[in-house]
Amino acid sequence: MTLGAKPAAGYAFPEALLAPVRAVTGYRRLWVALSGGLDSTLLLHLTALCHSGVRAVHINHQLQANAGETEAFCRDLCVGLNVPLTVEAVTVGLGAGRAEGLEEAARKLRYGAFEALLEAGDVLLMAHHGDDQAETVLFRMFRGSGVAGLAGMPESRPLGVGRLARPLLGIERTELELYARLAGLSWVDDPSNTDQKYDRNFLRLSILPALKKRWPGLNQRLQHSASACSESSFLNKRLAELQWQAMGGRKHRLPVAGLETLSLVEQKNLLHWWIRHAGYRPPSIADWSQILHDLLQAAEDRSPELRAGNYSLRRFQGELYLVSEAPDLPAGPVDLEPGCPVRWGEWTVQLDRISTSGSDVLPIRICTRQGGERIRLRAGGPSKSLKKWLQEQAVPPWERPRLPLIFGGVGNEEELIAIGDLWCSEQYCGKAPAAGLQLIVERDCD
Repeated sequence: MTLGAKPAAGYAFPEALLAPVRAVTGYRRLWVALSGGLDSTLLLHLTALCHSGVRAVHINHQLQANAGETEAFCRDLCVGLNVPLTVEAVTVGLGAGRAEGLEEAARKLRYGAFEALLEAGDVLLMAHHGDDQAETVLFRMFRGSGVAGLAGMPESRPLGVGRLARPLLGIERTELELYARLAGLSWVDDPSNTDQKYDRNFLRLSILPALKKRWPGLNQRLQHSASACSESSFLNKRLAELQWQAMGGRKHRLPVAGLETLSLVEQKNLLHWWIRHAGYRPPSIADWSQILHDLLQAAEDRSPELRAGNYSLRRFQGELYLVSEAPDLPAGPVDLEPGCPVRWGEWTVQLDRISTSGSDVLPIRICTRQGGERIRLRAGGPSKSLKKWLQEQAVPPWERPRLPLIFGGVGNEEELIAIGDLWCSEQYCGKAPAAGLQLIVERDCD
């Protein structure tokens, strides 16, 4: 279905519709997410009227029978408006399962494509409106979300290195449809929008109309509730940040003693904030009381652990640690040659030749602990057990088996010359190492 690029002759969109779109500023490039449906088609017309240099992006999920027709419509529309269009085809895996799983998988792929497209300074406009907000708030309420979820969709938020904005969030869909029809616009309907096996469609088609009939102005009521939840969520985050700073918390470490001074509600709030602040998703656990008890009340000789996705929470020597999922280590020892860096899990080990006047390079290898290793901190000095030394350095137990141990020499002459980035023999460190070789061991920054 195609149409002329511009609204019907003589029709002017009302200022109430244009103003929120015109208010979008501070962008390097302005994009419109174009699905081909009523909302995004209208948004593209409004944006093209209010801004110059507009671009559009269409994500073809290849799920509907009319996916090709919709893509063609979007192409024709953008040609008529003189708007460059980027089309991204994504494939939703068959393993997505139930309807909700398929919907969520498609959403993740869509937003992933948007993130990959946006560059620093870019803004992507999306056509979510007041009914979408009401639907989101109810949907999250039925899923048992807290105040952060019940705050609904924000008008603007970061998206990758760019930003996402929703200028139509304060306008109801009936208004948008009225303006679109008065302007003589056409669009392509998504046939899946009438399938009530999807929870959101069930809310939209069966629940919200009945609620609106019973309580006129429902969208505004839900928006007020969402705004109150948004404010509450902001205060929760701010409280957690202040408490984290006061107890001397770090990005991946939190003092148990500081946590124990807080109430259970404050502990839960702080842990949720801390995990999100570090870039992870807090676990969906109903009984946080038991989890906190296990983490905070465990005996000193215990090492409780909570695994959650790509990270875990651990306790060691009076602190909670947020531990990232570790990459695989090499299957066995690896030889280290000058100028040939070696990747060792989360470490990079490199040997640089500083002087050509030194003796031949002794064999150097990297491996992990096997047991019984000893360390000699200075030439000619006594040696001590590596196990004991690591304990003295308060290296967490889960890190010890992963540390790259670097040995130099052959046979009985082989000795430990470096332990991760914790220690390096004076023969291989400094600006003028005695061996003529400088050993550099660096750990990835989280």
